[in-house]
Amino acid sequence: MNGSNIEIDWEAAREANLKNWDDRVPLHEAAYGLDAFDDPQHISDVVSDDLPVLRRFLPGDSLADLDLCHLQCHIGTDTISLARSGAHVTGVDFSAPALRVAAALAERVQVDATWVETDVLDARSAVTGDFDVVYTSIGTICWLQDLDRWAAQIVALLRPGGTFFIRDGHPALLALDENAELMTTRYSYFGDGRAQQWDDESTYAGDGTVAHSRTYEWPHPLSEILGALLRAGLQIIHFDEGRTLPWRFSPRMVEVPRGYAWPHAERDLIPCTYTIVARKD
Repeated sequence: MNGSNIEIDWEAAREANLKNWDDRVPLHEAAYGLDAFDDPQHISDVVSDDLPVLRRFLPGDSLADLDLCHLQCHIGTDTISLARSGAHVTGVDFSAPALRVAAALAERVQVDATWVETDVLDARSAVTGDFDVVYTSIGTICWLQDLDRWAAQIVALLRPGGTFFIRDGHPALLALDENAELMTTRYSYFGDGRAQQWDDESTYAGDGTVAHSRTYEWPHPLSEILGALLRAGLQIIHFDEGRTLPWRFSPRMVEVPRGYAWPHAERDLIPCTYTIVARKD
């Protein structure tokens, strides 16, 4: 059953997820609207939403000339957008096909970027140098089992005084039954170490299907996310919750500018995203 909690070895789950994400690459290459990046002023909707928040916590309210590491960068559209916003960027992802598309797009639109193929949980050992900003956004940490190891990578990548930014799907949202007629909790909010098993040939962008449909995700409550960052030694300097998503979580969601939201009468009932900004001393 989709969303059922099971015991599975991390390496086996990671391998299944990698096959699934490799399959998504050509679908997303076709669906992400990459031709828009031929306009040198174009940046992704995700970065357009994140930048106004992130800039408030940067020197001079700008990414200009800052070194930025983008974790779980996929095909690089947000990484390239961050570069166009002034940063010197390094994109990290575990999918070689995704990074090939990212590198080809960056070369085509004449954006300088470094791409590193590695698991995010091994990022420090694979990535050269340290950074003013570590960034991750939307649909990322549900794929990770060990958030303490994740947070340790972030701290190790950051320079003293550096800034970490994450915006992601809210764990309260992800506990809902996406197909129910009313807001109904179906899945675990609190994790117990077991993975949620999913079997879905579709993806959140494009109309095609993947050959490897089995994936594994881990629920992480806000207490675990914040706790991992705090235990790693980061200082939380901003927290917020949002009402819109860049993908349609539920068929009942309605399209709004740059994303999707619950019908207006339900929009204040539950958050769709959370945003955390943290700093390394």
